[in-house]
Amino acid sequence: MSSYNFTPFPGLVTQNLLLRQLTEKDIDSIFAIRSDKKIAEYLDRPLCKSIEEALAFINKVNKGISDGETIYWAVCDNKSMELAGTICLWNISEKETAADVGFELLTEFQGRGIMQEALDSVIKFGFNVMKLKYILGEVDPRNIKSIRLMEKKGFVLLPDAPDAKTIIYRLSNPGNINF
Repeated sequence: MSSYNFTPFPGLVTQNLLLRQLTEKDIDSIFAIRSDKKIAEYLDRPLCKSIEEALAFINKVNKGISDGETIYWAVCDNKSMELAGTICLWNISEKETAADVGFELLTEFQGRGIMQEALDSVIKFGFNVMKLKYILGEVDPRNIKSIRLMEKKGFVLLPDAPDAKTIIYRLSNPGNINF
């Protein structure tokens, strides 16, 4: 069990977004994200094949949150409350005081600056609340949009990736940050 405690769930609010915990009501959106070939193109995971798999994923995520192993947000438009994507800090290392960031956005929401805004909020949470020393982003080198987003947020490419299929970016904690 981790010493990180995400109870009550730390919802985040930005100018245009609400980042909240996934619920079973999100099953259709999670299925849409995790079964979309275009979204999964640069990810090393099988496509979701059923609503039951989407529900199992939601339950797995929420168990990881309750165990302090991951923090995973549904990214929602704060006016319509429609789920646009997800963002998480996972692979949390208490010893290294670090975590990996991961994010996905439904294709119809891409190109609107949504993930830029969500990532700002999650970086701030990771550094200011969790007191992480750094956040890593592992990405397929063909995923130019994710690479540009991380570089825009100050992530720096590390020279040696553990596997030729991915590259790793790192963002170090500059101290208390505000966006």
